[in-house]
Amino acid sequence: MTNVKQLRDRQPENEKITINLGFVDLGRIDLLVQEGFYSNRSDLIRTAIRNQLDTHTSVVSQSLERHTMELGLRDYSVADLEALRDAGEMLHVKVVGLARIDADVTPELALQTIGSITVLGALQASSDIKKALADRIK
Repeated sequence: MTNVKQLRDRQPENEKITINLGFVDLGRIDLLVQEGFYSNRSDLIRTAIRNQLDTHTSVVSQSLERHTMELGLRDYSVADLEALRDAGEMLHVKVVGLARIDADVTPELALQTIGSITVLGALQASSDIKKALADRIK
């Protein structure tokens, strides 16, 4: 029973967004769904977004290199931040994707070690951490 994990502790693997579409575009999407090209509206929209992002892969890569940003999922633990504090270094978080600050990181430790946060995507952290770092989140 040691590998049992409560479902409520699990974070979502994606972020929900809302978009507005015109009636004609929405009708065209519904037609493609009805004809079986896509399982639902969300499937078509996700596919369209991925296809569009694929056409810009080189631009995204160049921008990541220029801004020295990390792509994907990046976790920051107490051990990571304590090592930075002990080394006298400040962290400047730059992530395209999902940045997570572990729940056991205290606001004090975050303030001592995180100089700035830039996340294009989503930042998951406790409300106390977000409040403490509010002036450092861009």
